[in-house]
Amino acid sequence: MKNWFIFTLFVVIISGCSSETTTQEEDYIPIPYQLEIPTLFAEKLIDPRIPINNKLTVEGVTLGKRLFFDNILSVDGTKACASCHLPQNAFSDPNQFSQGVTTTLGTRNSMPLFNLAWNFDDKYFWDGHALGLENQALEPVIDTNELGNDSWEPVEAKLNNHEQYPKLFEQAFGTSVITKQLVAKAIAQFERTLISGNSKFDKFSNGEIALTPQEQNGLNIFMSEDKGDCFHCHGNPNNPLWTDNQFHNNGLDATFSDLGLGLISGNPNDNGKFRSPSLRNLAYTAPYMHDGRFATLEEVIEHYSTGLQDSDTIDTLMKKVNQGGVQLTTEDKADLKAFLLTLSDPTFINNPDFIQQ
Repeated sequence: MKNWFIFTLFVVIISGCSSETTTQEEDYIPIPYQLEIPTLFAEKLIDPRIPINNKLTVEGVTLGKRLFFDNILSVDGTKACASCHLPQNAFSDPNQFSQGVTTTLGTRNSMPLFNLAWNFDDKYFWDGHALGLENQALEPVIDTNELGNDSWEPVEAKLNNHEQYPKLFEQAFGTSVITKQLVAKAIAQFERTLISGNSKFDKFSNGEIALTPQEQNGLNIFMSEDKGDCFHCHGNPNNPLWTDNQFHNNGLDATFSDLGLGLISGNPNDNGKFRSPSLRNLAYTAPYMHDGRFATLEEVIEHYSTGLQDSDTIDTLMKKVNQGGVQLTTEDKADLKAFLLTLSDPTFINNPDFIQQ
């Protein structure tokens, strides 16, 4: 009787511990993730755009980072998101066109990924066809020439049968049943943490350092309507994003093989319009333009100086198209380049939080 009482007590204790452990797992609450917002962003921009149904958590961001670098999302296990968005290139691709799981190349240059939480119109890709960062994250997985899957079902199956992912999703989202929507949410959480705000120009704006005379003159050229006239599309020191995140025809072509926004909107007036990318991190994001046609910053500057092509939809901001461009002097071009390079942020491409460990 004494042994039976001890055994019964032991079972009760073990059962209680097991029940408590299960309850703790079920009641696990993810830790809120605190974005490190640069001083200038806090002063000059409104709060970052974080969807109410996908708040940032430590577990969600960590999971998203792992998925971003994991080849498991590709059909043959050879490619990941990071294959075409490399941290050392500010999450862009140094190749003009990216190569996914096939030998077929894409037709547009891989866009860099940073400061996405301040893309307030929430439209993504060069033509803005994806509404919401989560929706953007869904597409490459089932793109034939990117990660190559016919559908999300086999990807979901691989993740659900994985040794670790179900537990990680349970901690991040409260369920071990992995769906494409949760995968996209996790990746989007990680992408929203990719913040770049520590360039030389940021330090200048914070009063920490001075610009060289050449860099200061380059800024003046950038801001002058009579010279560079760059600020209408790419912002100014009061807009630390260095883009208006809008769509423009910047005079690349007289006729269009890629309609850009026009293909999405169906409006011929949008033909040849593409998103203005941020000028941050230009030192790392070559080649340039939506089709990567320019290998160097010198070529980009020369385009605006002498290479504008007129068309029915060219932006009215390209005011000197009849002259071929703004006609900068050799010295102006060098100074403008010097300024543009002050917008690059070496701490961003070396941030251990953004690099696969």
